[in-house]
Amino acid sequence: VQLQASGGGLVQAGGSLRLSCAASGRTFSSYAMGWFRQAPGKEREFVAAVGWNGGSTYYADSVKGRFTISRDNAKNTVYLQMSNLKPEDTALYYCAKHSLKGVVHTTPRVYDVWGQGTQVTVSS
Repeated sequence: VQLQASGGGLVQAGGSLRLSCAASGRTFSSYAMGWFRQAPGKEREFVAAVGWNGGSTYYADSVKGRFTISRDNAKNTVYLQMSNLKPEDTALYYCAKHSLKGVVHTTPRVYDVWGQGTQVTVSS
C-alpha cells in the first residue's frame, strides 16, 4: 500500500479544510487508518482514526467536535474534514495505515505505512 495525502493549505481561523488520503493496493479496506500531525519542534501526535469499515472512529480531545474522519473503501480513500480551525491546528498532517487487520489504535508506532504529509496553516 502507498498513501498520497492532499488537501492542505492556508486558511483563516474559523475556516474549514478537507484532507484526503488516497491509497493504492488491494488491502486498504482491511485496515484501520489514522491521521496524525506534527508541528515544528513538536512530536508527531494522533489526530483521528477510523476502523476498517468506518464503523468506529476515535479523536484526540483537542479536535473532538471540530474534525470528522471518514473513509470510502470503494475509492480507497480516507478523509479528514476539519472545521472551526484554530492557529494551534497548524502542522504537517500525515495519513497512515495500521499494521494489523481489524484493530484500531491511536499510537503512531503501530502504523506501518505513511503518506508524505500535507501542510495545514491556520492564520489568526
